[in-house]
Amino acid sequence: MSQTDIRQRDMRGLREGYSPAVRRFEIASIVGFALTMAWLAWRIAPRVIASPWLALCAFMVGFVAADFVSGFVHWAADTWGTPDWPIIGKALIRPFREHHVDQKEITRHDFIETNGNNCFISIAPAVGAALLPEGWFFGAAMGFALCLAIFGTNQFHKWSHMDEPPAAVRLLQRAGLILPPDHHAVHHSAPYAKYYCITVGWLNEALYRVRFFQALERIVSATTRLVPREDDIGKKAALAMAEPLPEEPAPEACSLTPEA
Repeated sequence: MSQTDIRQRDMRGLREGYSPAVRRFEIASIVGFALTMAWLAWRIAPRVIASPWLALCAFMVGFVAADFVSGFVHWAADTWGTPDWPIIGKALIRPFREHHVDQKEITRHDFIETNGNNCFISIAPAVGAALLPEGWFFGAAMGFALCLAIFGTNQFHKWSHMDEPPAAVRLLQRAGLILPPDHHAVHHSAPYAKYYCITVGWLNEALYRVRFFQALERIVSATTRLVPREDDIGKKAALAMAEPLPEEPAPEACSLTPEA
């Protein structure tokens, strides 16, 4: 498929979709998330002190789970729906579509615009984790790490697009502990249909090799008759992509090993 087949929305229209109402929604989401996470931290703190190794295991599972969740949400927002939808379209789908038109726009977002969406989607899981009974400590601790990593995901994503991120951030990127720029660059080749995980990217190659998201697309299309990415890249390109394609090798820029 050539670049000329891609038909995306106008950048100015997507930017105008960031309205004062969306801004207020993001501020409320950040406040709600902070209060909920403080409640959850208070609930699990005694057990973390009493069982630090169990807590560490739970935190690691939650971190890896966050990478998967980031990929699933990213895939869903890239592939289905439209920025014209109320609330979800304007607050969640629109930023992803804007990002495909201008990768550097995210580097100009302030703290609220960068992190408001992820705070919103993390509130319900954090509440659920806080309400787990005492015997479910592992699940509560995992939920805390999951929500905390999801909160950081858009910030990691933003840093991966910055020309000069802070020195500490570059160190974490080189160590593969947050999303590295060269790894994420694989996603930014039109039609933006692979390497969706943007917390750290550890799961990207495995999910790509088993064609996980492609299988989900076929299932959704078969049951709904919707065309993946039609709103993002245009109907002609989306229909061309929906045709079965021969197997292709995994992208080269997929190593997450630390640099020398």
